[in-house]
Amino acid sequence: MTTVRRWAPPRVTLWVVLVVLVLDQLTKAWALIALDDGRTIDLVWTLRFNLVFNNGMAFSRGTGWGPVIGVVAVIVALLLVRASTKTASRFAQVAFGLVVGGAIGNVVDRLFRDEGWMRGAVVDFIDLQWWPVFNIADIGVTVGAVMLIVHSITADQSAGTSA
Repeated sequence: MTTVRRWAPPRVTLWVVLVVLVLDQLTKAWALIALDDGRTIDLVWTLRFNLVFNNGMAFSRGTGWGPVIGVVAVIVALLLVRASTKTASRFAQVAFGLVVGGAIGNVVDRLFRDEGWMRGAVVDFIDLQWWPVFNIADIGVTVGAVMLIVHSITADQSAGTSA
């Protein structure tokens, strides 16, 4: 009897995806209500909450390319979930979850924040005033990507020392 082995993402990755996605969408919902009508909330130093909408990608590049950016993000997220099945490292699984959760969080905005398919704008509200405005999803993608780079470097170094 042949058993079909299905791949499944690690639970750690799935939990991190879920946490990032929920936090991202809850904070965006809050920002849409609290920062309506151009209101800003000053916090500390240059940090403030300021509602903006991004139709492009990082640093507002690619404005108008929302549908393409969204489809690419979905493909990359699926590839990263698949890649997460090939590592036993919890560090890497968390990193994959952060990137995928952030990507999905921004894709959800593109899907549901306008009438057209993938034409919605991403809600950004964390404003340092000296850096482009961002959101929790962006933090997940950035921190996760840095973690994956660190994991890749440390895995390469440990593989090189054991050979």
